[in-house]
Amino acid sequence: MSSSQPIAARLGVDRLEAPVTVGTLHRVYFGSDFLSAENVTLSNLIEPKPDGPTRALFVLDQSLSTCWPDLEERIREYQAAHADRFTLTRILDLPGGEASKNSSRAYEALLQAINDEGICRQSYVVAMGGGALLDVAGYAASTSHRGVRLIRFPTTTLSQGDSGIGVKNGINKFGKKNFLGAFDVPIAVLNDEKYLTTLSDRDWRAGFSEAVKVALIKDGAFYEEVEKIASRVMERDHDLLMPIVHRSAELHFRHIVEGGDPFERTVARPLDFGHWSAHKIEQMSDFSVLHGEAVATGVALDTLYSATAGHL
Repeated sequence: MSSSQPIAARLGVDRLEAPVTVGTLHRVYFGSDFLSAENVTLSNLIEPKPDGPTRALFVLDQSLSTCWPDLEERIREYQAAHADRFTLTRILDLPGGEASKNSSRAYEALLQAINDEGICRQSYVVAMGGGALLDVAGYAASTSHRGVRLIRFPTTTLSQGDSGIGVKNGINKFGKKNFLGAFDVPIAVLNDEKYLTTLSDRDWRAGFSEAVKVALIKDGAFYEEVEKIASRVMERDHDLLMPIVHRSAELHFRHIVEGGDPFERTVARPLDFGHWSAHKIEQMSDFSVLHGEAVATGVALDTLYSATAGHL
């Protein structure tokens, strides 16, 4: 082809194509009392700038703040002990639960705080709360400056065993679950079992439906283990039940990092087993049914349908 031809003609049937590889590390830590001044896990995750400490904005689920009235003070004490790593710009309390995702108010409040506090792409948003609050915070972080660094502190059985481990975030719109959202890998997830002790019995119980779900599709032996202790879930024996939360988190984590489709670009979405009806149940109940409760029903419906259709 002559170089004297117009560029459009010369490039008309040409194309550039190459895989885009982004080296992203997904990290999940399990422990207790990550906000103890002596615990350097969090501070080591926050990288200071070359010229000094970076900025961090903390976002708290209001229900968590209510259960732990000294939480803000502990955050300030932790920052003071690690002042060489980061400065604390603000501690923002936002409502948790599905109501926080049903309007844009919480999302916009966090966007405003990110703007007002000068949070940039080298700064951090540290979100502490249940799955809904983490979804809102993650969506705000991923859409601010096309991506602010996010550290998650899941504080419910459901978010520690499933949603807090994932790479999805979003809010509801048009009455549809997660209509607005994005995929983004957090800097890290800190599963602190300390904060599970103040959950209501309902929230405590609801989180184990995701463990049942992932056990059914990923690990038969784990399912049998969960089945054996199911009647004891309400006893809230941490030594008995924390391994269940841990294994659920591990199975979700392994699927995300090893399953070949972390951003769900294909049709197959095994981790959404039971979720097609669960989301509808949530919507039809005006989100009065908890996500974990809806998933439990959805898993039962999917299993019954599969058996009736002869697939099981």
